Amino acid sequence: MTDAIRSGLPPHIAAKICGHAALDTTMGYAAIYPEDVIFHHRAFIARRRTERPSEEYRELTATEWDEFLAHFELRKVALGTCGRDYATPCQHENACVRCPLLLVDPAQMPRLQEIHANLVDRLQEARDQGWLGEVAAIETTMAAARPWTALRSRR
Repeated sequence: MTDAIRSGLPPHIAAKICGHAALDTTMGYAAIYPEDVIFHHRAFIARRRTERPSEEYRELTATEWDEFLAHFELRKVALGTCGRDYATPCQHENACVRCPLLLVDPAQMPRLQEIHANLVDRLQEARDQGWLGEVAAIETTMAAARPWTALRSRR
């Protein structure tokens, strides 16, 4: 079984051939050493590179580099830094206080306190006016902001 797996037979198929109910049983019989893992990972990477467009493996242009650097400048927001991945759009429409990817700058905690106080005031106004949609939106924002306000209270 070890030779079959080393030769590229997927372990789950080897498990089926051997009649093992659990893959762990098969892997216990197969002598898989770190060099095998490294070898197979390198083979996987080589296969994957042949399947990907060759233009992904060219020299970087100045424009691409500038766009990459600009991405990190755009991640700076009033409350800290946005932690979203490179070249991904903001899923929260820049409502940073709602976003779990916000990395709050400790120096901005007073600003966060102001935002929270404003939300409390706006929530009361929305309730007084009967603006149920606004109440729901503010409650959603406040619920998302709870981790940040909890962070504030721990300091």
